[in-house]
Amino acid sequence: MPSMLRPSRLPLRIAGPDAPKFLFDVLTARIRPEPGPGFWWALLSPQGKIQAEGLCSWVDDAFMLDVATGVADAFIRKLGLYKLRAALEIKSLADSHVVGWSRDGLDPRGAGLGGRVIAPRAEAADWADGEAAFRAARLAFGLMELGPDFAPDSAFPHDIGMDVLGGVDFNKGCYIGQEVVSRMQHRGTARRRPVLVEGLPHGTAAFAPVMVGTREAGTIGTPEGGIAVASIRLDRVPDAGAATVAGQPVRLRLPDWAPYRFGETPVEDEASPTP
Repeated sequence: MPSMLRPSRLPLRIAGPDAPKFLFDVLTARIRPEPGPGFWWALLSPQGKIQAEGLCSWVDDAFMLDVATGVADAFIRKLGLYKLRAALEIKSLADSHVVGWSRDGLDPRGAGLGGRVIAPRAEAADWADGEAAFRAARLAFGLMELGPDFAPDSAFPHDIGMDVLGGVDFNKGCYIGQEVVSRMQHRGTARRRPVLVEGLPHGTAAFAPVMVGTREAGTIGTPEGGIAVASIRLDRVPDAGAATVAGQPVRLRLPDWAPYRFGETPVEDEASPTP
């Protein structure tokens, strides 16, 4: 199937003898210089919140990354600060290449997501806009993305399922924010998890709150076809059939890949539940 454009994403190329170690040490995933579907990664703040995320693949002796356009400049600046004297080049390909998507590709996070494409602009001159099509595919899967679904510095990797879908390596050494994320993993203190919100009325706005009774459990991301993904406080959902958005009843459903369940309480809260 022909590739489609994703103008919300910007392509980057990182190359040089120190590039593998640099990315391995800075990003959450176990980045390696080897061919394949690539890796889902995040750059975190020291407090463990996601500042950028995307896919990274190894092509022609370089790492090819994509990142949300809204955080691309900040991401490049931060990599430049962390780079110090490392022998590598960080280059935006915004002027020469585009990020696209094909249903026939392979995404490292799971089946049904297609695959990311980075191609020269000349090759993509006749590609159609694929943002809505990709959003529908990832919402069916239960995948959240920075920008459409959550803001930078607002979510931990666990909040969007990166710990389950291979976006975090818990066995490698330190990376920025590693202490916080590792503690959440090993102590079982993650509060929020991706949940599908179905049956949204037409025109429902992104980031509308999900209410369970009189309490807010989370906020939805950008909807497509009446579906959105929300990062939900599982302990606030004893009954998945009691949720509403904008005053209208909706259905909450766990992604097929989810190892968590509604009603779960973080370990740190078991002795003294949050009011």
